[in-house]
Amino acid sequence: MKNILFVCTGNSHRSIIAESIINNNHSDKFKAYSAGSNPSGTVDKDVLKFLEEKNYDLKSLSSKNFDIFINSKIKMDYVITVCNSANNEVCPIWPRKDQIIHWDIEDPMTKLLNSDDEEKKIIISNTFNVINKKINNLIKNEEK
Repeated sequence: MKNILFVCTGNSHRSIIAESIINNNHSDKFKAYSAGSNPSGTVDKDVLKFLEEKNYDLKSLSSKNFDIFINSKIKMDYVITVCNSANNEVCPIWPRKDQIIHWDIEDPMTKLLNSDDEEKKIIISNTFNVINKKINNLIKNEEK
C-alpha cells in the first residue's frame, strides 16, 4: 500500500477531491491524505455535496495544515501539489523535493463564489474529471 499526500493552498476543494477519489476508488493500492499550505479550516460544502452524490465516504475529510505530515510517522510515497501556479498561488515546501509531483489544476473557488447551484455542479464536476484523469494516469504509470 502506497501513501499519497495531496496538497493545495486551502485544502477545501482540489486536494479534498483527489483524496476522495483515491480513498473511494483505489483503496486497494493507495491511501490518500490531503492538506493545505494555508488551510481554510473547512471543506467546501458544494464539494462535499458533489462527493456525497457519488456515494463517497466523507468521514475522514477535513481541512488541515500540511505541517502535520512533515514529521509524521506516515511515509509518503508521493506528494502531489495541485496548485495552479498560473494564478500565483503559494504551493507548500516539502523537505524532500524528489517526492513532489506538481499538477497545475485551476482553483475552482473564485468561480464557485458567483455561481448558482447548477453552475457549481458543473465547475466541481470539471475539476473532479481533471483530477480523476491525472490520478488514472498516475496509477497506469505505477503499474508499468
